[in-house]
Amino acid sequence: MKTIVICSGGLDSVSLAHSIAAEGNLSRLVSFDYGQRHRKELDYAAACATRLGVPHHIIDMRTIGAALTGSALTDDIDVPDGHYAEDTMKVTVVPNRNAIMLTIAYGIAAANGDEAVATAVHGGDHFIYPDCRPAFTEAFDAMQRAALDGYADVALSTPFVHRSKADIVTEGARVGTPFADTWSCYKGGEHHCGRCGTCVERREAFDLAGVSDPTVYEDPGFWRTAIADKEGV
Repeated sequence: MKTIVICSGGLDSVSLAHSIAAEGNLSRLVSFDYGQRHRKELDYAAACATRLGVPHHIIDMRTIGAALTGSALTDDIDVPDGHYAEDTMKVTVVPNRNAIMLTIAYGIAAANGDEAVATAVHGGDHFIYPDCRPAFTEAFDAMQRAALDGYADVALSTPFVHRSKADIVTEGARVGTPFADTWSCYKGGEHHCGRCGTCVERREAFDLAGVSDPTVYEDPGFWRTAIADKEGV
C-alpha cells in the first residue's frame, strides 16, 4: 500500500517513516512549516527523506500558523518544563493543527495516487492533544473517505495510536531508525533542552524501552525529577 507519512522530523514520525519504508510501502514524506519555534525539525525531516530516497513536500503554513495564536509553539510564550501529562503542557496545543495537516496530506496523497496517509500520533499524546485521540482519527478517516468518494480511495494509518512512546522507540530500533538524527525539543536550541515535556517523554521512553538514548540534552538528569513529580514521589 503506497503510503505518505506526515513527518515532523521528530522521533515518532521518523521511526514511522523507517518502519513503513522497511515494509516497502513508503511513497513520500510531507512536512509543515507553520512558524513553529522548533522549525529546525524540518531539516531532520528533509534528511529522513533523503536517507530513505523518497520525495519530500514541505508545505508553507506560516500565514495559517500566525492565526493559530495562544500556543507556546508559535507565540512568544515560554514552553513549560515538566512531564507531558500535566495541565501546564496544554499551552503547547496548536488549535486543530493535525486536522489541517491531515487534510492537506490527504489531498497530496490523492493527487499522487497514494493509498494511505500515515501519522505517528500515539497514546501519550491523548492527554493533551484532542486531535491525536482515536475518536478524532476514526472520525477524520470517515470524513476524508466521504470527501474523496468516487475520486480516490485513501486510508488513514495510525499504527501507534494505541501504543506508548516506549513502543515507538522499540519499533524504531527494530527498523534501524537513527535516533540521533531526530528532533523533538519544543525549545529549538542547539541541543535538546531535556526539560520540556517532549524531552522528558523522549528520555523516559528510551529508558522504558531499554534502548540507549543517543540524544544530547542540556539538562540530562531533569527527566527523573519530572517523573517523580508527576508520580508524587
